[in-house]
Amino acid sequence: MNKLTRRNFAQVSLGSVAAEALAPQAGRGQTAKRMIGIQVGAVSFVDEGVEQVLDNFQKLGSINTLFVATFTYGRGIAGRQVPGQPLPDHGKQEYDTNFRGGTFTRIHPQFYTDTVLKDFRAPDHGDFDVLEAVVPAAKKRGMQVICWYEDVFRDDIPNIQKLQEKDLHGQNRTTLCFNNPDYRGFLLGIATDWASSYDIDGIMWGSERQGAFSNALGASHGGGNSNPGRVTCFCEFCQRKARDRGISVDRAREGFLALEKFIRDARGGKKPVDGYYVTVWRLMLRYPELLAWEMLWTDSLRETYRAIYDAVKAVKPAAGVGWHIWHNNSFNPIYRAEQDLQELAKNSDFLKMVMYHNCGGERMASYVASVSRTMYGDVPPQELLDFTYRVLDFREGPLDRIPASGFSSDYVFRETKRARSGLAGAKTLLWPGIDIDIPTSAQHSKSTPQGTKDAVLAAFRGGADGVLLSRKYSEMRLANLKGAGDAIRELG
Repeated sequence: MNKLTRRNFAQVSLGSVAAEALAPQAGRGQTAKRMIGIQVGAVSFVDEGVEQVLDNFQKLGSINTLFVATFTYGRGIAGRQVPGQPLPDHGKQEYDTNFRGGTFTRIHPQFYTDTVLKDFRAPDHGDFDVLEAVVPAAKKRGMQVICWYEDVFRDDIPNIQKLQEKDLHGQNRTTLCFNNPDYRGFLLGIATDWASSYDIDGIMWGSERQGAFSNALGASHGGGNSNPGRVTCFCEFCQRKARDRGISVDRAREGFLALEKFIRDARGGKKPVDGYYVTVWRLMLRYPELLAWEMLWTDSLRETYRAIYDAVKAVKPAAGVGWHIWHNNSFNPIYRAEQDLQELAKNSDFLKMVMYHNCGGERMASYVASVSRTMYGDVPPQELLDFTYRVLDFREGPLDRIPASGFSSDYVFRETKRARSGLAGAKTLLWPGIDIDIPTSAQHSKSTPQGTKDAVLAAFRGGADGVLLSRKYSEMRLANLKGAGDAIRELG
């Protein structure tokens, strides 16, 4: 039997402590054995009042864990409903068109000595600190609080340019580089700040990004508008890391320039002599640096997970630490291959695996539309969808119907069961992310109480340790929140 290193032993021990800590307190019925979480932003507590929001969570949704959006510059997990989408039946009945974002907690400067990012306090709610307001009230009700932050920024943050990724042509992008020490210092600093300054139970971080190869192919929902010349990252830190790995930076750049030309020609209707799929493979064989650069990016993300995990454990060993795994895991087989659950489990007390069923049909159709114009241009879209279903083990509807129907609860069951098997032997808790009213186009699938209930039941039938209602309470309708709660109450 292999001997445990001190660090591995510590991680196993801390993971066990965290898993136990994250399990809701016993003695409150069988429901207490499951983590029932909801993502919620500061605006909901400001608009509706802390006690009213917590009342709704417990009475309607049987919620026992809050995932409070503590930092983001994006509207996906913070702010009110996205402008143009129907307002929900609670909260302030107007859009916050001046949303800016940032951190919705106080900044304690001693935690940010290793980053040039200093001024990132969200101005949206004045001096309101969402953790100061919510944590004590939640604790009184026996609810746990997990800080939830994501990898979304904007261009006008002071000093942000020093952290931004560089694209294939050397231009700054809005995204930040995991290998940049100032970005690493920020991510660790803010996590350590929350773990040290507040009585929280855990931290979840998410990055909905992928490497340069998949991005060049447009291999994601919404990927049809991607620019193959803006793929990242080629900054000085990534180039240095590549050289340390024995990867030729010049060859990688040459390969991505060739891939850029192929993508532009393909989208322009210029079919290669040997077809699209064969040509992509020819490029990969000619330039193995394409996949080496992709894996360099993926490994850098994994290293970031590890660094955040270790930083939080150093100050609060019992805190749970885990990750939001992007919905692209349900569409792009390349991205799924990169999400090796056994590897992720090494530095994860829990994983939120996104399984958004309602918007899943619309997003899958978007993915197919994108890659059918690049790597899979030889294959008719419906046949490509059938192939994707076969590869990912889905049994959903035809391409012309899934935007309006969404995915079924069977998708949630299959994905949960697959993830459960992928985590076999690990102590990592599995919490599927369940879609409640995530915005879709006007004529496309909308959440319903029954559909939400079915998805929650399917997750537990597939072996989930809990569920996380997503994306944010401020876009959810109360009847659909109750649908999730009805599932929990039915389970007993």
